[in-house]
Amino acid sequence: MPKRVPTAELNALVDAVAKFPSGASVDEIGNLTEITLPRRTLQRRLARLVEQRRLSMQGGGPGTRYHLLAKDIDVRPTTSRLTLEGHPAYVETYIPISAEGASIKQAIREPIQNRQPVGYNRAFLDGYRPNSSYYLSANDRVRLVDMGGSPNSDLPAGTYARRILHRLLIDLSWNSSRLEGNTYSILETERLLELGEAADGKDARETQMILNHKAAIELLVEQADEVGFNRYTILNLHALLSDNLLADPQACGRLRTIGVGIGGTVYHPLEIPQQIDECFQQVLDTADAITDPFEQAFFSMVHLPYLQPFEDVNKRVSRLAANLPLIRHNLSPLSFVDVPERAYVDGNLGVYELNRTELLRDVFVWAYERSCARYSAVRKSLGEPDAFRLRYRTAIIDAVAEIVDRQMAKKTAIAFIRRRAVEDIPQDDQARFSEVVETEVINLHEGNIARYRLRLSQFQKWRQTWH
Repeated sequence: MPKRVPTAELNALVDAVAKFPSGASVDEIGNLTEITLPRRTLQRRLARLVEQRRLSMQGGGPGTRYHLLAKDIDVRPTTSRLTLEGHPAYVETYIPISAEGASIKQAIREPIQNRQPVGYNRAFLDGYRPNSSYYLSANDRVRLVDMGGSPNSDLPAGTYARRILHRLLIDLSWNSSRLEGNTYSILETERLLELGEAADGKDARETQMILNHKAAIELLVEQADEVGFNRYTILNLHALLSDNLLADPQACGRLRTIGVGIGGTVYHPLEIPQQIDECFQQVLDTADAITDPFEQAFFSMVHLPYLQPFEDVNKRVSRLAANLPLIRHNLSPLSFVDVPERAYVDGNLGVYELNRTELLRDVFVWAYERSCARYSAVRKSLGEPDAFRLRYRTAIIDAVAEIVDRQMAKKTAIAFIRRRAVEDIPQDDQARFSEVVETEVINLHEGNIARYRLRLSQFQKWRQTWH
């Protein structure tokens, strides 16, 4: 019968590991805890904590490091009110994250002068072994399959994406652009993609960015049986996404030959063109060898931005590349619905500065669940009702009903929603309110109009105006 280990002793080791956001070695843990243990005994205690899923272990031999293990990820976003002296308070929306993700968030939120400058770590890529190494746990991968639907090889590649292409073009174009700071609304994006009408008062680069996304998504869907993790696909994705947006037009679809800097981080990417080319090919070869479509998708979200193979537009390329295996296997696509920009940026900073993937993994898994709910790829409850929609239920219903009752066209509706938000909704919630109302309007159909106290004749007449 195995010897019983005091709970207090195991808790002390977990507390010691928690003090190291980048992970702790055996020696670091032993030096920090007040409990004196022989090295081999300490290793056995740590192994037991790994078995109990209280810690995770990365690496091997002298390079082994222990991290707090992720807890089950909640699906409800959280908000916190942040204050800076001399500035008004603002509300930050963030996804629920694991203990590992929280430690990364804490580390990369340190003042930049307190963070250690780092360069590209080739060993981070070299150490990954396709179908042996995994950034997503077995539980994560099973959960993602449950949400997105089992891979369907009986249908031609891209069949599911073609069925929802209209919705996918709008959602992915808008959300991916939004993560780059684009200020187009959902309805403005729909109007641009359907009618070619740019929104008033928007920068031309914002309009170009959304149109570029449309072209890139169409490439993935229309050539689903041909595209993959190869140079043709990734270089052409970059060419489409960066069209008319780079200072040097010749840089579109080409690996960079100059050094680049990334604002807000102490990470410095590779600068030697030959090394960039070698690592780029290694990233592609490694991704192509991964058999699990979700691990393949997440691997590309980790390593393409980390390498920064292009002068700009690297993260946009990675977000669309992540959809490659999902579209090919007829799984629900990943459109980054509701993902807070700061959470996404923090996840990437964790990769850049710490070579830690857990926070970005939290974002990926949470974002995929939201996307699955959007496309009804799985009939899975999201748990408790959305507190925001409950709070403003009457205001949302009244706004949607008025748009239909007054037979508003898209451009008029956009202005109306913004005006209603400013007039009736607290400032912190105005942007979210506008997004929710726009989404409800887009998703109106004969089967749900009773929710807004609308008659069928009203709806049918409005649809003629709307289109």
